[in-house]
Parts: sequence; C-alpha cells; structure tokens
Amino acid sequence: MRIWGPLAAICLGTFMLLVDVTIVLVALPAMSDSLGSSLSQLQWVADGYALAVAAALLGAGMLADLHGRRRMYVGGLIVFALASVACALSPNMPVLIGARVVQGLGAAAMFTTTLSLISTLYTGRRLGLAFGAWAAVAASASALGPVLGGLLTQALDWRWIFFVNVPVTVLALALTFRYVPRSQPGTRDAARRLDVPGVLLFALGAGGFVHALTEAHAQGWASAATLVPLGVALAAFTAFVRVQLRGTHPLLDLSLFRRPAFTAAMITIAVGEGAVYGILPYTSLWLQSVQHLSPIGAGLVVLPHAAAAALVALVCGRWMPKPSPRVGACLGLLLAGLGVGAEGFLRPDSGWPVLVGGLALSGVGMGLVFQVAASLALGSVPPERAGMASGAYSTFEQLGYAFGVAVFGTLAVSAMRVSLDGEVTDASGTAQTLSGGGADTLLAAVPGELRPGLDHTLHAAFATGHNTLALTAGALCSAGAGLVVWLTRAPRDEGTGHARADAATEDSAAGVGTH
Repeated sequence: MRIWGPLAAICLGTFMLLVDVTIVLVALPAMSDSLGSSLSQLQWVADGYALAVAAALLGAGMLADLHGRRRMYVGGLIVFALASVACALSPNMPVLIGARVVQGLGAAAMFTTTLSLISTLYTGRRLGLAFGAWAAVAASASALGPVLGGLLTQALDWRWIFFVNVPVTVLALALTFRYVPRSQPGTRDAARRLDVPGVLLFALGAGGFVHALTEAHAQGWASAATLVPLGVALAAFTAFVRVQLRGTHPLLDLSLFRRPAFTAAMITIAVGEGAVYGILPYTSLWLQSVQHLSPIGAGLVVLPHAAAAALVALVCGRWMPKPSPRVGACLGLLLAGLGVGAEGFLRPDSGWPVLVGGLALSGVGMGLVFQVAASLALGSVPPERAGMASGAYSTFEQLGYAFGVAVFGTLAVSAMRVSLDGEVTDASGTAQTLSGGGADTLLAAVPGELRPGLDHTLHAAFATGHNTLALTAGALCSAGAGLVVWLTRAPRDEGTGHARADAATEDSAAGVGTH
C-alpha cells in the first residue's frame, strides 16, 4: 500500500468528481418532476458543474504549484463534500444549480492536482502503470455515472446521487492523509502569485459562451439574451489572451501551444469529451422519456461504453507500444467518431439495442483518447509546470463537455422544431418540451384518440434530433483527428529547442505504455 496507496487516494477522488459530471443525466427527469424545470435549467444542472470546473482549473493549478498539491487536493475534497450535501438538500432548481457550481469549484481543486501528483509520486515503469490506472478510471467514470445515477435514483431518490459523495469523500481523505506525502510548492519565487485578472476573465469568457449557447435555443440567436453574453465572452477572452501574453507569471503559458504534442493533447481531449459525452444527456432523455426505460435501465444501456473505455485505457497503459500523438490521438478520435456516428440512425420505431454497438465502439475510442492525451499533456512541460499542464488538460476536458452539452442542446431543439413543423400547432413550444424530456406531458395534454398519432410524431421528432446530434458529433471527431494529424505531421524547430522538447514529449508519452 505504500506504493499504490497514493494512487488509490488519487483515483478515488478522480472517479468521484468525474462521475458527478454525468451521474445527474438519468436523474434529470426525476429532478424535473420534483422541482419543476425548463430545458435550460436542466442543461445548467449538467453544465454548471462542468463550467465551474473548467473556469477554476487554471487558477487551482497555479495555486497548487504555489502552495502544495496535497493541500489543494484535500481542500477540494472538503468543498466538494459540503457542496454535495447542499445539492442533495436543494429546495428548488436555482439553489441546485448554485450548489452544483460550488461543487464544481471543489472538483477543480481536486482535478487539477491528480495528474501532477501522479507525475511526481511515480517514475519509470510504475509511472506507466499509474497513468494506465488513472486513465482507466477517468475513461470509465463519466460513462458509469448514468449507471450509478440510475441505481440510486430508482432505488432511493435522486438526492442520493449527491449524498453518496459524503462517505466516499471521507474515505478519500483518510487515504490521502495516510498515503500521500506533503508536497512542497512548485516554485520558490516569492514574487509569483495567483493571476486574479486571468482567473476572472477566463471564467467570464467561458461562462458567457455557455450561457449564450444555452439560451440560443429558447431566445433565438438574434436576441439580446444570446448576443449580449456572447459579446461579453468574446471581449473577456480577448482580454484574457492579452493579459496572459503580457503577464510575468501567466495563468496559462500560451507558448506551450507552440508545441505540437501539447496542442494535439488539448484538441484531442476537448473534441472527444465534447462530442461523445456532450450528447449523452439527450440520449438519456430519449431512453427514459421516449423509450420509457427506468433510470437503471437507461444507465445500463451505457454500460458497454464504460466497460470498453476502462478496458482499453488499462490495456494501453500496461501493454500498448509507443503511442505517438499522430497514431494514438488520431486513432482514438476516429474510433470515437465512428462509434458516436453509428448512434445516428434511429427510426421512430427504434429501440435501445440499436445504440449498444455505437456506444461500445465510442468507448474503445475514448479509452485511447484519455490514455494518450493525459500522458502527452504532462510530458510536454517541465516538472515545475505540472500543475499548469494538469489544469490546462482538465480545463479543455471540462470545457469540451460544457460546450458540447450547450451546443447540442440548441441543435437538438432546432432539429426537432424542423421535424415537428406542420405536424403540430406549436412546433417551437413542442420541441422545447420534448427536448427537455416532456413527451408524457405532451401526450397527456391531448384527447385519448389523438395520442397514438402524436406519440409516433414525437418518436420521429426525437429520433431526428438525436440523429442530428450523433452524426454531427461523429463529424467533429473526424475533423479533430484530421487536425491532430496535421499538427503532428513533422517536428517543429523554431530555434528554441521545440523539436527536441516535442521528441521528449513523445518519449514521455510512450513510457506510459512501454515496460
């Protein structure tokens, strides 16, 4: 346990915080029935957490480098547990969304330290095994979330998907204090401090974009509710880039993106996470509101994805030959794209089995994506920047998910509206209700003799919406794979040693799978 005890503590926290990204998915209908909600509010239950994680990760990574990684990890665990209790006790949707945001802040403090702790606690063959185990946990956690959420929601109540975090946190804290050594700050530069303007500008930019995308389907792209936050986001990101370029100690060293391996890692995780997991909320709503599966049933449909992702990540970490950015990242994105694209051929009379093959194949791809992208990100920087690299990797992962949920929500409503046009009186309102899981509500509002016809129409509309999302996600993964191939076509040499740095990065990444 002296060797693997620290990994157990780190992986337990990682599993918990990543499970909470998707554990809410199968509970969304139950939350809506209990608290009352619109589609936008349901999106924010999922996106508020992921966005808070993404917005805080870079700042948390810098604080971890400055003040110690174990201290940041422990603080994140405590905040996460307290916010989980607040989520479970929420009396309405605004309180739940607010508690999810705070929960995301705690998760950010945990997430930003996991990779850097592993990279400093293990070396050589053990580092490869540790990365493989971490990647297996990361790959399976997001997909297992719906299964666990379904079990807890159906057996107890949706609030237990948050209560269960408390005993898990206690165990993670005990393991951390017992096995993870105190870490020293990554820098002794007394002048270095947290880049507060950078943190605020990045959070404002990310929040503005997600808010605009979330409101677009309800308010329209030309509305003030969409254009104002979009404009604020663009201005904030522009200012963020300027601050980072001019700052002595930037929150994110933008020169890292001159390294093809680092850039490829960021693209790989953002595209994979956004495309594959961004459509899962709508898959879950289709399974429950249209197919009328129980929460457990809906979660079990996703189980092949979780099993495939975990198995591939673990096998890659233990036995896989040297994965280059071109081969590993490209192959992972292509397989994920083929899998998620295969989910885009639903018919009005389709049942859940048509999704299983695509879910399993996308799991194979994402298992490879998690394994390669994480190792590339950490291998691209010197040890004193491990916190920044870990924060950047995790930020792109969570931003990919948050943007994916928001973009696909707008696209789903649009596709359903087009499908319903001419079939129902209020195509826009019906699309809004249907996309939020309100198929039964729509059916209950019409006379009994009209329900069979409307039921077929709703099945067709949701199938059209889901197909549009899945095929779009598949295309995004393919485009991402092509971009990774282009970026890694040849080493760069700009006279500053980047070519040698990139070669070292590939060797570091290869060490994850070579023993």
